Amino acid sequence: MVLGICGAQGSGKSTLARAVEEAACAKGIPAATLSLDDLYLTRAERDELARSVHPLLRTRGVPGTHDVGIGLAVLDALGCGEAVRLPRFDKASDDRFPPSRWSRAPEGNQLLIMEGWCLGARPQDRDALREPINVLEGQDDPEGIWRRYANDALAGVYQTLFARIDVLVLLAAPSFDVVFDWRLQQEQELRERVGPDAPGLMSATGVARFVEHYERLTRHILAEMPPRADILVSLAEDRSPLEIRVSAASR
Repeated sequence: MVLGICGAQGSGKSTLARAVEEAACAKGIPAATLSLDDLYLTRAERDELARSVHPLLRTRGVPGTHDVGIGLAVLDALGCGEAVRLPRFDKASDDRFPPSRWSRAPEGNQLLIMEGWCLGARPQDRDALREPINVLEGQDDPEGIWRRYANDALAGVYQTLFARIDVLVLLAAPSFDVVFDWRLQQEQELRERVGPDAPGLMSATGVARFVEHYERLTRHILAEMPPRADILVSLAEDRSPLEIRVSAASR
């Protein structure tokens, strides 16, 4: 079974995924977790995209900056009952960890929890891409090359990956406006964990620019996903659940 958890940056996806994995293992159900973030292309691969397609693709985040093939290979191996290495991405260095530092899903794994900020998302209509929605898009992508590339990627192999999800959970932020605060808190926690001088850390200004990369699709998800999510968890600004709705088909 594949349980998918979608939610904006800082919404608590990783925390929930760990709790579900621990609860499953406590009941004797072999389980593992794979984050969409761990499928990011390497820094060198994104540098090449930045040169050949658009400079904004150097920044990890949007569809088109993941190696979806690795995710599909993991699912195929788990479906055959094999033990499999799970890729891991180091956000401090903005690059993928070497395979020697990847974790491993056990043989006979029965539950894979996948989590990601755009997990299960559907592409926008191309007409919706015409006008920029923030300063980043207006200044750095005035012709829409970057956002069209990301949208086309989402419409392609990402849908093959998302089709493997059996149950989709949406942690719905009250609005996009809270995402900056949530992401800034994540950055502060990362700084405390790896040290203030570690490479790849962002200032508050850097975080504000970073979340603009995610704004378009996050707003789209909050508008279109709630009616079709199997489980909808509506969050308050402090991330406490205001309401939990389970679709009739998932009961």
